[in-house]
Amino acid sequence: MLIFGKANEVSTMKKILLLTLWLAVWSLAAAQTPVSLHVDAARPVGEMNPLWAWFGYDEPNYTYMKDGRKLLSEISALSPVPVYVRAHNLMTTGDGKAAFKWGSTNMYTEDEAGRPVYSWDIIDRIFDTYIDRGMHPLVEIGFMPEALTSKAGPYAHHWQPGDNYNDIYTAWTAPPKDYEKWAELVYQWVLHCIDRYGREEVLTWYWELWNEPDIAYWSGSAEEYCKLYDYTSEAVLRALPEAKVGGPETTNPSSRNAAAFLRTFLDHVIDGTNYATGRKGVHLDFISFHAKGAPRVVDGHVRMNAGVQLRNIDAGLGIVASYPTLKHLPVIIGESDPEGCAACGMYTNPENGYRNGTVYSSYTAATFARKYELQDRHGVRIEGAVTWAWTTC
Repeated sequence: MLIFGKANEVSTMKKILLLTLWLAVWSLAAAQTPVSLHVDAARPVGEMNPLWAWFGYDEPNYTYMKDGRKLLSEISALSPVPVYVRAHNLMTTGDGKAAFKWGSTNMYTEDEAGRPVYSWDIIDRIFDTYIDRGMHPLVEIGFMPEALTSKAGPYAHHWQPGDNYNDIYTAWTAPPKDYEKWAELVYQWVLHCIDRYGREEVLTWYWELWNEPDIAYWSGSAEEYCKLYDYTSEAVLRALPEAKVGGPETTNPSSRNAAAFLRTFLDHVIDGTNYATGRKGVHLDFISFHAKGAPRVVDGHVRMNAGVQLRNIDAGLGIVASYPTLKHLPVIIGESDPEGCAACGMYTNPENGYRNGTVYSSYTAATFARKYELQDRHGVRIEGAVTWAWTTC
């Protein structure tokens, strides 16, 4: 017999003992209850497209460094199908040095007379690294070269984790001051890729315009983005008529602003006057948007929230499905992740501590399983979901 000194202690212990007894009885009953699992292998639900074989990151100049090559080699070796890789800053002006939320290829400058000067050395090193590993680029056409930007003020930034995130949005975010020069740059870039890698290889690539133009990554309007898309898609197709071109890579579609931007773009594709050709309608091969979750620190522990990410995917697929003439197009979730700042480590953002264990992989696997369910619900096809996985802790 146990004797306790206080009445509340006796009451608490009784509750614990009763709960323990109840759990033991429940476990015994559950163990004796037969469970039947039926799998009908003769009734396929649909094709299980390997939409997980897509990866991305902000800083392209890490690609060809030792650790970058090692990581890409490991990713490629793990996949039974070719991996697609997406990176920011492929057209940004600079010296090619890697930094947080930054990168550059210096592919476009101008001489003293304002004539274009093209340089493919750095972008070749990036794409060579992919091709050598059997990977394909998801080519992000951006950002604005310094010689073409219409925005005055600083161009490069020097952001560090913990700094104001808005500090990264400098003159590279702007529309071009000359759309014809921009289009010619894109045209020459595609031609160069065909010459270097071969037409058949480049036909496997996806060409998309910009990143998250509904927020400060793009300092122009939605209409100016549509104009840039028209000139860009025309230039890509002029160089390679069978190329796959798409966009607009907006942020979380459950956001009112992102949803409105995505709809503005799709409306323009269907009924708008093409700025580059003057004709009605615009060529589009795939539709892209982003979907992020929202982990939080609760009682000293990181609590994940896959529901936020999945609701964003659900909203985006719902928008695509609402366009009868476009819902047959493949969807690429250009960034599909637990949260939205790959360069923000756990020291400045404690909620990102999930990256330091198996939570990241478990969460990612769980969300991929639900992505298939969501595409089936909406009657659309997800071609790929990019894991923005080059992170810092």
